[in-house]
Amino acid sequence: MSFRSACLLFVLFCSAPLVAQEAAKPFGDDFPNLDSFAVGEWWKKNAKGNNAPPPMDVPRDEVIAFAVYTHDSRVMKMTAQLFPLKPGEVKEARLELKRGDAWQEAAKSDVLYPGWDAHFRIENWDNSVDVPYRVRHGEKATFEGLIRKDPKDKEEIVIANMSCNSSRTTGLRPEIIDNLKRQNPDLLFFAGDQTYRHTEHTAGWIEFGLQFRDVLRDRPAVCIPDDHDVGQPNLWGENGKVSTEKGNSDGGYFYPVDYVNMVQRQQTAHLPDCPDPAPVERDITVYFTRLRVGGIDFAILEDRKFKTGPMGKIPQMGPRPDHINDPSYDPKTIDLPNLKLLGDRQLKFLDEWNTDWSGAEIKAVLSQTAFCGAVHMHGSENGRLLADLDCNGWPQTGRDKALEAIRRSWAVHLCGDQHLAVVVKHGIDEFSDGPYGFTSPALVNTIYGRWWHPEDEKPGPNPVAGSPLPWTGDFKDGLGNRISMMAYANPPNVKDEMQRGDGYGLVRFNKKDGTIRIECWPRFSDSSKGDAEQFSGWPMTVNVRDNDGRKATGYLPTLTCSNAEHPVVQVTDESNGEVLYTVRVREQSFTPPVYSAGPFTIRVGKDAPSQELANGVEPQKQLGATKREFQLK
Repeated sequence: MSFRSACLLFVLFCSAPLVAQEAAKPFGDDFPNLDSFAVGEWWKKNAKGNNAPPPMDVPRDEVIAFAVYTHDSRVMKMTAQLFPLKPGEVKEARLELKRGDAWQEAAKSDVLYPGWDAHFRIENWDNSVDVPYRVRHGEKATFEGLIRKDPKDKEEIVIANMSCNSSRTTGLRPEIIDNLKRQNPDLLFFAGDQTYRHTEHTAGWIEFGLQFRDVLRDRPAVCIPDDHDVGQPNLWGENGKVSTEKGNSDGGYFYPVDYVNMVQRQQTAHLPDCPDPAPVERDITVYFTRLRVGGIDFAILEDRKFKTGPMGKIPQMGPRPDHINDPSYDPKTIDLPNLKLLGDRQLKFLDEWNTDWSGAEIKAVLSQTAFCGAVHMHGSENGRLLADLDCNGWPQTGRDKALEAIRRSWAVHLCGDQHLAVVVKHGIDEFSDGPYGFTSPALVNTIYGRWWHPEDEKPGPNPVAGSPLPWTGDFKDGLGNRISMMAYANPPNVKDEMQRGDGYGLVRFNKKDGTIRIECWPRFSDSSKGDAEQFSGWPMTVNVRDNDGRKATGYLPTLTCSNAEHPVVQVTDESNGEVLYTVRVREQSFTPPVYSAGPFTIRVGKDAPSQELANGVEPQKQLGATKREFQLK
């Protein structure tokens, strides 16, 4: 043996134990047990107890747990989640597509560690046809499904709105899956807390996938992680800084960057590309983006990542830095300069998204939590809390900026997180001048009950006519934000699985008449029996236009396009440069409302406001007082 060969063997021998040690602790020595059921010698670990995750050591022909996908802009992206692989097993997954009667290999992908996820990207995707797929590993392991064509020819597009899937209730979710199969949504939206395994995300994510894979396998899905997914009780990401305080109210992330990025990769890598992909501090990745399904254009936000943490910024006025229970406090005193909610990058993204209507008839915004504190009782029916800074009602200026951006395209807001199903009409400067918001109930509500229960037990002004619920109408939340409560689903008894308020939402976008039907289904309901099975107060139907509830002070000329259907119209206030709205008009004629003296500029276009139609336009008091016919260039 040569001296050089001997030296090489010596180096390999000495380095082998170090490599093995690093692989066993991929998140560093400070977190040796993080994701422990899926790293190191995971097959020697057996989770015990009634709330244990499913076993990770499965028959080797079952190692592909599930897959999730989306397609947009001729790009199909898919994530396959595998159970942990054993030493010596090939770390590669293959995607096959069925063309005619034959399966054809379309892509290969490394199985990433830690995480055991594989990712596929197919360019020039034809979204006009259904395509069967199967993900394969080795010779026998297979997971099959269907990549649905874009349902652009359907009059009604349906999205399921879900969140908060308690890990304290293990096992499958057949009652939810049976309903979803009957209702057949075009898109699944999981708003966060897909798992509460905290330090065991891979095992928890696999558990979630096993519970929902029979609907995930054959339709697109949006999954966005929330605080519990990344192992925290609450999350104010504060642009990626390190959090060191219990409860994380100092802002930032507690667990290592590699763990946070693994969670985000597993849950969001299949989403369309982020238009502004630069990571935040410490190289934590971002995923905010858009997805179009059947003519409904969804903006997908990260409403936790850029938000400022309250600790050290405002005085503590309750049992914790993020809970306020001092009735003498003034909400204006905690709305300080330089506090962030969505952050500048996401507001810029929304501004650009608002003006781009390519492939879009109606717009909607998806995020983790609500832009208000539509809750009175926290944790128990007697746990009254004045204000919770974990919700997106704080900081109030950031909340108003977000709602103004959402309003500019008449978008509705869908979210989860709060464990209590509500529909509110947001108010910014006045009651009801903002968009509607629908917070879905917790899928399985064993973690933290919440209730809407005004202290005087009276409805607010302008209650919902004919509602069976006693406390609807106009209210201010504990942060001083205006909300009009339209419906809520208080749990009658959180100790009874049948009465905890578990469930999910369904939202039906009707492109023909411009309406949005909001449904709310208890977990143990039977959707085949009709609307009587829904939570009291639902369903409700609102008009897309009503997502801008400002009262018109005047009107611009009635516009009629003679050479195109459904043009895009944008109105800008020249006095301050504010874009009032950019919307697709479905009527033959449209009279633009305005809310100040102006003057105004009108721009039009097929998919964007690319053509200036008029400027210096003064509003008229009378609706339809003047008319203007135009053609698109």
